[in-house]
Amino acid sequence: MQSAFSTLDWLVFGLYFLIITVTSVILSRTKIESSRDFFITKNHMSTFAVAISVIATSQSAATFLGAPEYSYRNDFTFIGFYFSGVLGAFFVAFVLIPRFYAMKAVTVYELLELRYGESAKKQAGVMFLLGRILASGARLYIGALAISMILFNDIIFLHVSISIFILMAGSVAYSYFGGIRSIIISDIIQAVTYITAALSVLIFLYYSLENVEIIKTLKEHNKLVFVDTSFSGEFNLIGLFSGWLLLNIAAYGLDQDLTQRVLCCKNKSEATKSLFISTLLTVPIVMIFLAIGALLYLFYNQSSVVQNFQGEKITIFMYYILNEMPEGLRGLVTVGAVATALSSTTSVLGAMASVAVEDLYRPWKIKRGQSDEKHFIKASRFAVLFFAFALSLMAMISYFWQRYSDLSLISFALGVMAFAYTGLLGVYFSAIFTKRGNKVTVFWAFIGGFTTVLALQPYTFGIELGFSWQITIGTAVAFLITQLGVKNE
Repeated sequence: MQSAFSTLDWLVFGLYFLIITVTSVILSRTKIESSRDFFITKNHMSTFAVAISVIATSQSAATFLGAPEYSYRNDFTFIGFYFSGVLGAFFVAFVLIPRFYAMKAVTVYELLELRYGESAKKQAGVMFLLGRILASGARLYIGALAISMILFNDIIFLHVSISIFILMAGSVAYSYFGGIRSIIISDIIQAVTYITAALSVLIFLYYSLENVEIIKTLKEHNKLVFVDTSFSGEFNLIGLFSGWLLLNIAAYGLDQDLTQRVLCCKNKSEATKSLFISTLLTVPIVMIFLAIGALLYLFYNQSSVVQNFQGEKITIFMYYILNEMPEGLRGLVTVGAVATALSSTTSVLGAMASVAVEDLYRPWKIKRGQSDEKHFIKASRFAVLFFAFALSLMAMISYFWQRYSDLSLISFALGVMAFAYTGLLGVYFSAIFTKRGNKVTVFWAFIGGFTTVLALQPYTFGIELGFSWQITIGTAVAFLITQLGVKNE
């Protein structure tokens, strides 16, 4: 095992945080006149900037480390999930985005208020917030765990907590003062950083494999499979056109975390373009990470590697970083891991604050005579700090949660948003394509979708069912429950 950071690594790390500090100070001077400005600007963000922000937001430290792990152990069929994302973007672009812009929405859940009443919007907002605290808090922990391994060469609670603080401090620096405009510009910086890091590793690995016929060897070991035509594979064609497609529709159109960026464009046409650009560009970016995993398979001569660090199972990319990465490049890759974790954390702070203020707090205060925008701007910034604390606390709880529970609770927490997605999908499909449903059945649809997916987990009743099937069944249950109600009783 290599020692902790070298001087060169620390210089790279320091330069990155200097850039973050300088840009956050500059962006903090952004003039904010209303909470709408804070959350979606004045709808003047450029198409390409929004597209890059969506890309950065959709990636996380789990993607940075997880995609190479998949191709190392399997093949390239994981890329099918992102082609499914392109198809999902078509639905979001032509069905949901026009509705959001027609009603000048700040959050996606306002559509439910228009269709089923204010309670439906609040229920969707609460489900989003609870899911995000669990899921994003756990993701923050995973990112911090990786950073602690690299920076401190251990995973004791103190050093993991310091890593959590590093990530959260950078996230708050962007999201607190400048709102969504600062977050989008931050996302661009983070995207450039982690893509540069990934490309650097790919090039270094490629030239490390001397006298290896890369393509021929990968073909011989069936590593260059891109389409899974079986019925049992995790990313087979049936799954890509069912559950994974539904998951992408929910992620790009019903999750405030991603959709908030799209609502920052000038109009629905620009929003549609940004969505298509982001989903299309995501494919080659993920291919870089998958290629890294394939080259790592060759680098370790197809031998079995004990992927373990102080009792913690780690991905092959993390194993490579800890054991093989040269000075300088190690610092750059660490910065890349920080960038992916930072972009996903920064974005979720803005999304959670927008739902809490616009969907829950503002209506409550307006009913009590409060309409001063300065008050709501302060409330928006307070919400950012509150959720920064909540996510950090959840990340620290995850440290012990993972170690002392017999269940794979971290895996559950990471999948919580999919639990919430099924209810949202069922309710939105009812709202858009039918005239049935009311506030009572909407509430039970959210509960029904969540509990259906929970019941289908192997740790609940021992049912072994692919995740795409879980999403499909959960969505169908939520849709049918919503249909039991007549229009707005």
